[in-house]
Amino acid sequence: MKKKSTDEMNDELRPEYDLRQLLKGGVRGKYATRCQAGTNLVLLAPDVAKAFANDAGAINEALRLVIQMSKLPMSKKRRLAKV
Repeated sequence: MKKKSTDEMNDELRPEYDLRQLLKGGVRGKYATRCQAGTNLVLLAPDVAKAFANDAGAINEALRLVIQMSKLPMSKKRRLAKV
């Protein structure tokens, strides 16, 4: 018994979603080398992104400041009570 060809199969996609046209210019593994290089992409909340105005340097500087602040010893008065 022969298998049905892809044209003969019942396709549940709408006609306007022609995958042959949508995937025509696709490139396999386009960002693979960048991903392997260790690039991390993070989606910022809209209010945070607005505050930094697309300045990667300012974002890095703010994150470095947070890291430095987290390494500072806290006084006994400022420590949170253990739960």
